[in-house]
Amino acid sequence: MSQAKLLGQGYIWQELSVGDRFQTFRRTITETDLVNFVSVTGMLEAIFIDKTFSHGAMKGRPVPGALTYTIIEGFVLQGMAQNTGLALLEVHQKILAPVVTGDTIWAEVEITAIRPTSKNNRAIVTSRIDVKNQDNVDVMTYTAVRMLAGDRH
Repeated sequence: MSQAKLLGQGYIWQELSVGDRFQTFRRTITETDLVNFVSVTGMLEAIFIDKTFSHGAMKGRPVPGALTYTIIEGFVLQGMAQNTGLALLEVHQKILAPVVTGDTIWAEVEITAIRPTSKNNRAIVTSRIDVKNQDNVDVMTYTAVRMLAGDRH
């Protein structure tokens, strides 16, 4: 009998192709997420810690872009690089719209480049991650360059 594949193990670079697209889970950002993130990071900006602070034309309680990014990165790592991701080498990020508590975020991931390295069966994999909210509005886009492991055998 063959051994069952481990769920959530991630992709080795040989299983990926330029143009592959993936969609992450969706997750609603809560007030608790905001409080915990601000507490652990020390991002004690009035806009994040004072519910009475005026945000101007922005409706809702804004969350740091770093919180949005880290939640999506968690989804990407769990789905694509669990046990195969060796290093995050580079990130280029652009915030496009605010995310507020109560928003539900998710992302589309596209593999844009794969470059095998010269040793240890590794590759540099570049992906574009487009983060969207519940209304399908782009709130963030970033490019991530990672080193992924190769064939497990």
